[in-house]
Amino acid sequence: MAPVAPRGYRAVFAVAEFRAVFAAHLLSLLGVMVSELALTVLVYDLTGSPLLSALTFALGLLPYLVGGTLFAGVADRYPARRVLVVCDLLCAACVAVMLVPATPVAGLLALRCLIAAIAPVFTGTRMAALTDILGDGDLYVLGRSLLRIVSQSAMLIGFGAGGVLLTVLSPRGAITVTVVTFLCSAALLRLGTRDRPARTGGESGGTLLKESLSGARLVLGDRRIRALMLLLWLPAMFVVAPEALAAPYADAIGASPAALGLLFCAMAVGHIGAELFVGAALSPRNRSRIVLPVAAVGLLPLLVYAVRPGLPLALAALALAGAGAAYVIGLDQWFVDAVPQELRGRAMTLLTAGLMTVQGLGMALAGLAAEFFPVHQVVAGSGIIGTVCALLLVAEVRRTAPGRVSDTEGRDGADRHVTSR
Repeated sequence: MAPVAPRGYRAVFAVAEFRAVFAAHLLSLLGVMVSELALTVLVYDLTGSPLLSALTFALGLLPYLVGGTLFAGVADRYPARRVLVVCDLLCAACVAVMLVPATPVAGLLALRCLIAAIAPVFTGTRMAALTDILGDGDLYVLGRSLLRIVSQSAMLIGFGAGGVLLTVLSPRGAITVTVVTFLCSAALLRLGTRDRPARTGGESGGTLLKESLSGARLVLGDRRIRALMLLLWLPAMFVVAPEALAAPYADAIGASPAALGLLFCAMAVGHIGAELFVGAALSPRNRSRIVLPVAAVGLLPLLVYAVRPGLPLALAALALAGAGAAYVIGLDQWFVDAVPQELRGRAMTLLTAGLMTVQGLGMALAGLAAEFFPVHQVVAGSGIIGTVCALLLVAEVRRTAPGRVSDTEGRDGADRHVTSR
């Protein structure tokens, strides 16, 4: 009797290359979380400025758009393994320079920007490489799900680990950990994954910048891809409001510092639990069925903030809002099906850059709105506006579903460019 093949998440871990990618992702994420916390403390120690200290976090988001737009062509132009390893080594070098005592604060912030500009290229390349490692079917979807779960978990574990390290190490000592994690990640990717050829090899003859911008134009010019990308972006832009305003909301309801920690964690816990359930318990067909309904109502729990809820009700609302992100599992499959093979690296780099950028923008807008309106009204308003946007995007995704529009209507003319490459 033949052994039963593993299914679900076990089938993903059965792929040796994915195990290397997973371990590298976990190591680098933990290192980044530790370094962000340690760098914030270091900048504050050097300057005594709360603004510059907070800016180190903002600089982890803002350069994503620049790196994801201008350097996206790297993901398709060069072999994926080479890109991933070089990105890790560049980040390790940047962090190593941060350790030099003579590095000024401006240099620390510039290095933080450079790492953030490299990040979308690395993430987009890895996302596209997963389709080579796992195929572009259910294994890919579950592999992406696992990496997202690790990212959410790292937020809970990484900052806690960073806080513990800072009790026994100096800020620069804690940052040293990040150099090691980046180097270990590079080694795992170099030794644990196969060398595959580039998707395009730069055969178009254009410069990297031209190829990157051309890829962005082709991706955003495709009506179907654009609708799917916006459905991944916009709910994420509005769901960050309660996290961005967790501290002032905790103060408004008289919650303790421990309660503030719970407010920060609740959404991630809901997200992890829902994603594990959807990935393990639902078939690919059922995951696809829940995409649009869940996307449409995922932000509604934030409306609870309209009544200025106490801690238990607020935590429940945040956990439910986090669980609403489970629609992304099915949407991942739709996205990879819609993007041509030769554009996947650039499309996924742009997707990553846009996602981080809109989340940063969402946090900034929530903070700005809270200058003029009570915090609970801002969070509830984010739920209302976000739900309206989600409903409009759900309608657009339905209209662009395969078979609903012709190729010309669906791609707004972009097919001519894609097929001629």
